[in-house]
Amino acid sequence: MRAGLPKLEPQILERWAAEDLYGSIRKARQDAGAPLFVLHDGPPYANGAIHIGHALNKLLKDFVVRSQFALGKDVDYVPGWDCHGLPIEWKIEEEFRAKGRRKDEVSKAEFRARCRTYAAEWIDVQRAQFKRLGVLGDWDHRYATMDYGSEAKIVGEFHKFLMSGQLYRGSKPVMWSPVERTALADAEIEYHEHTSPTIWAKFPVMRENAPVGAKPLAGASVVIWTTTPWTIPANRAVSYGPGIAYAVYRVEQIKGGLDYEPWAKTGDRLIVAQALAEQTFAAAAIESWTLERPVLAAELAETVCAHPLATLAPYYGFDVPLLAGEHVTDDAGTGFVHTAPGHGQEDYLVWLKSGYRDIPETVDANGAYFDSVALFAGLQVIETEGKKAGKFGPANGAVMDRLIEAGNLLTRNRLTHSYPHSWRSKAPVIFRNTPQWFIRMDEPIEGTNTLRQRALKAIDATAFYPQTGQTRIRAMVEGRPDWLISRQRAWGTPLAMFVDSKTGEPLRDPEVNRRIQDAIASEGADAWFTRNSAEFLGPNRDPADYEKIEDILDVWFDSGSTHAFTLEGRNDSRSPADLYLEGSDQARGWFQSSLLESCGTRGRAPYDAVLTHGFTLDEQGEKMSKSKGNTVDPQSVIKDSGAEILRLWVAMVDYAEDQRIGKAILQTATDGYRKFRNTLRYLLGALEGFSEAERVAVADMPPLERYVLHRLWELDAQVRTAYAEYRFNDVWRPVSEFAAQELSALYFDIRKDALYCDAPSSLRRRAARTVMDAVFERLTIWLAPLLPFTTEEAWTMRFPDQGSNSLRTMPATPDDWRNDGEAARWPKVRDALETVTLMLEGQRQAKVIGSALEAAPVVETTGPGVFDAFEGLDAAEVFRTSQATLIRGDEQAGIGSGSSAEFHLAEGEKCARCWRVLPEVHAPKFLCERCDAAVDEIGTPPAQ
Repeated sequence: MRAGLPKLEPQILERWAAEDLYGSIRKARQDAGAPLFVLHDGPPYANGAIHIGHALNKLLKDFVVRSQFALGKDVDYVPGWDCHGLPIEWKIEEEFRAKGRRKDEVSKAEFRARCRTYAAEWIDVQRAQFKRLGVLGDWDHRYATMDYGSEAKIVGEFHKFLMSGQLYRGSKPVMWSPVERTALADAEIEYHEHTSPTIWAKFPVMRENAPVGAKPLAGASVVIWTTTPWTIPANRAVSYGPGIAYAVYRVEQIKGGLDYEPWAKTGDRLIVAQALAEQTFAAAAIESWTLERPVLAAELAETVCAHPLATLAPYYGFDVPLLAGEHVTDDAGTGFVHTAPGHGQEDYLVWLKSGYRDIPETVDANGAYFDSVALFAGLQVIETEGKKAGKFGPANGAVMDRLIEAGNLLTRNRLTHSYPHSWRSKAPVIFRNTPQWFIRMDEPIEGTNTLRQRALKAIDATAFYPQTGQTRIRAMVEGRPDWLISRQRAWGTPLAMFVDSKTGEPLRDPEVNRRIQDAIASEGADAWFTRNSAEFLGPNRDPADYEKIEDILDVWFDSGSTHAFTLEGRNDSRSPADLYLEGSDQARGWFQSSLLESCGTRGRAPYDAVLTHGFTLDEQGEKMSKSKGNTVDPQSVIKDSGAEILRLWVAMVDYAEDQRIGKAILQTATDGYRKFRNTLRYLLGALEGFSEAERVAVADMPPLERYVLHRLWELDAQVRTAYAEYRFNDVWRPVSEFAAQELSALYFDIRKDALYCDAPSSLRRRAARTVMDAVFERLTIWLAPLLPFTTEEAWTMRFPDQGSNSLRTMPATPDDWRNDGEAARWPKVRDALETVTLMLEGQRQAKVIGSALEAAPVVETTGPGVFDAFEGLDAAEVFRTSQATLIRGDEQAGIGSGSSAEFHLAEGEKCARCWRVLPEVHAPKFLCERCDAAVDEIGTPPAQ
């Protein structure tokens, strides 16, 4: 039972490596004409040691690979890595800063070379760690997005979008990280609690078209509410809801007894939504007010306000129109939304829908106001340097101070709410208008369906495990904006293209594209940055006429293209893959980017099925973090207990949901492992020396053996179906329960007497060993995908010359193993056995007997069919007693187990060999008839 897994597993891994186990299995399957199964690896990021989430993911993939091999498939699985992007770039920036060199002092070539080396180092580390888990794959031909061939293929995929017209450059607000100086996609955003200043600001009415007889709005102010005061300088409009009831209110009295002087004044005329008037005025310390008159939506449509800072600087002297917006509600705020089209998606859309085109640029890449922005030039919205990096800067406070100066701040407060942050830097982001490159979601592709339509159709054609994954990704694709694919960084695959300097149109020339791709395939993506434009443009174009785009591609485009250079173009693989398998968060990440990339270039998904798993939490259900100290390091678990325990933990959990791990949970896995290992140990001992000459036909077997074979027949179907549907806990649970309950607690316990004491020629003993051989054969292959080290150890210990257990496929289960009669019989027999066992345990505790073999119970069977269930069985053998008597009782009166047991001591003497108490045992041998015959056959004296 001392498995010694931490020492044993590396030895097995060395043997597998020497034998090229993965390659050997593939060759064997291909030689047999096996069908191909492709699992495409979602690339982990190459920037640190693996964590427990990595282990869960890779082990689930290994379960798929090994189970499909066991089912007789030829499995293609090439592990890969995502190598470009910000985390590595930051790390290298830190390295150079530590040496006193700023990033802008380092050549792009040197910087990118260091990034490449850093990623390569971590690929080697992670590969060793994944292999230590026992993960089987083509590790020698791993893929990486930074390989030259990969980068060339990624650029080639990008060129397909370029040539099809799906690519465009747009100036619109995108989520921008000032700390990272780059645009971020939705998939790179996470939300955290943040406390923001909130303001109620007044926009004075300048022009209107009041209804006849109605008091004009002149002198009144539209009141807006916002959590981003810093965007007020970028305001160009105010949005209202067409279906909201508004009104003009006159302030009559301000609250007294306050320790501050409210900015609201008696006589102020304020326009707000009627449903929000009371809470607006309460926030502004207004004691009482009167409703002057309602304001209709048609009236607002012709109303123009002044910017609230217009009196302080001519820069703000433009008109601020009121625009109808469906996004405006009267759930909170004032019913009016301040609209800065350069800093919000809805603001941008309502601005364009109203016929306006110019989008102001207010904030630069560093999160500071441009010098052209009056009153606030150079002030930081987000700090990007020093200890305050990632914190909001002075912009919010400065804007509020100027609104007070202009007399247009009604009131202010603070609000804790969910705010977008970069998932890498954890710093808050802003919406910022900036020229970026996008892929269209809603333009017909070459006269056919749009990218969104293609993607939704592909989602409907994909199988999802669990099915809820389909709903999740479908909702995301239905509502997502155009795909933002450009980033303003250094380490990545470039948008390798040229733009006409006069027209702004991208150059679409297949020969130019070919030269670019060839150069990158030869020298890597660095070639785009180091070679002259003329080398790509050719002799017929003047480089002065073109802009060379040096933005890099969104890393999701990189990873979304992996199918193109990992699966396609290989004789032993294919696309689409049978399965993609990642965490549920990849519905917004890799699953989606792969879907969009493939649908945009091939009109279909790159996968036929998608499996998603949840996240790993600690034992209390808390998210793991180093600061909390509640992480579980897979390397530590392996060092202490072996990878097999981690593998069993993964096999035991419902991966579709968030799962937990910790010491107590791992101990449960260890206990389960020991029980199963003990089952294999017992089988190895019981089968020592078993040969084909001993084998017994099914028809000649005793009832108990026929029952065990039936259970194998049942389990075989369950195991195959569960593996085919990726329900791994539905393999471990029934198989481990079968091993613990029906094998160890029933079959082994009953048959140990026959194994130890029957003559070698005994039909019962030979039948038992025949069935145990079948049990061993199936347990070692059924659980080989989940516990490959243990099953390998057991298989090679018994069959040292038959090769790795992993080379096997699940053997066919004969139809004659099915036995519905035995299946119906044994639950009733076991109920009676349980009654006897409880009775005997009571006698043992009372010290009446020391062993069940001293007993001769009398059992009255009162349950329906219980007495008949014992037909052809030796009740004493079933009860593990020396003698037993069955009495048929009233079958209509049976309750519970349907049996009652009365204790009696067995009569006779104790056999010196089998220890059964029988009348036939007597001096001088003190052997029962069975043992006497067995000793004669064996030719050795009985043990003394």
